[in-house]
Amino acid sequence: MTLTDSKITEIFYLIDEFCIQFEKSTEKHILGNRPKRRPRMSLSEVITIMVMFHTGGFRNMKHFYLYFIKVHKKHLFPQTVSYNRFVELMQSATLPMTIFLKTCCLGEGTGIAFIDSTPIRVCKNKRIKRNKVFKDIAQVGKSTMGYFFGFKLHLVINDKGELLNFVVTQANVDDREPLRNKSFVNNLKGKLYADKGYVSKDLTELLFSDGLHLIANIRNNMKNVLMEMKDKIMLRKRSVIETVNDELKNMCQIEHSRHRSFGNFITNMISGLIAYSFFPKKPAIKYQTVQTNQIALF
Repeated sequence: MTLTDSKITEIFYLIDEFCIQFEKSTEKHILGNRPKRRPRMSLSEVITIMVMFHTGGFRNMKHFYLYFIKVHKKHLFPQTVSYNRFVELMQSATLPMTIFLKTCCLGEGTGIAFIDSTPIRVCKNKRIKRNKVFKDIAQVGKSTMGYFFGFKLHLVINDKGELLNFVVTQANVDDREPLRNKSFVNNLKGKLYADKGYVSKDLTELLFSDGLHLIANIRNNMKNVLMEMKDKIMLRKRSVIETVNDELKNMCQIEHSRHRSFGNFITNMISGLIAYSFFPKKPAIKYQTVQTNQIALF
C-alpha cells in the first residue's frame, strides 16, 4: 500500500494528537530534571515514519530512511536527523507506540472473534546456538511448520479483520495460556473461534463463566459433538485470521532476522501492528444470520 501525502498527513495528525496528550500525562511523573534541549525530530514524526515503513512494502529501514524519507519526503519531514540518531529515537518511542496501539488502533467487539498464534522467528534453525541478540530471551517452540527459535504472537480479531487484542510470548508457551489471563480476554464477549490447539474443557468452562464461548475444532481422537450449523460454518471461516497473520508478516514486515537488539524487535512489531490498523481493506468475512433450529453433527 503506497501512502499519499494527504494520507501521511492524516496519520501524522492522529499520532500527534495522541503524543500531545501522552506527554502531558507523563510529564508530572518524570524523575529528575527534564532535558532543556528537545530532540530535533518530534515523537510523532518518528512514529509516523515507522508506520510508513511498514505500509510501503519496504524491506530495509536504513535505505528507506536515507533514500526515501530524506530525499523524496523532505517536504513532509524537514527536520530529519542522522540514521544512528533516528534509531535511538525509535527505541524511545516504544512505550508511547504501544499505548497508542492499545488505545487508538484496536477494533470493537462484534460478538464474533477469532484467535490464533503465529511464530515470530528471529533466526534460522541453523543459527540457533550462535544467536547472541536473543540469548536467554527467545525460546525454541514448535508449530505446524516444525521447530523454530523466537516468539509467538497471539492475535484476536473480529469478523471485520480488525485487531481486538494481542500478546507476545516466548515460543514454548502454550497457545491456551494467554486466554487464562483476565486482561487479555476482558473485552471479549460472544463467541471465540479457534483451532484444535485450543481444545480444553477447563478453559472453556472458565471463559464461559465470563461470558465468552470458546468454540474449537475437535481433534482426530475425540468423539463427535453436536454443534449449531452457524458455528460449524464460522469454524470454516477461521482462515481469515491466518490471512491477517500472512499480511502482518509479508506486508507489514513484523518478522525478519536482522534485529540487533530486543528493543528494536519490539519496536518493529508494534509499528507493524499499527500500520496494519491503517490498511483501508482488511481480510473480512460476510455472513447473514438466519433463524433456524437445525443442529449439525460435527
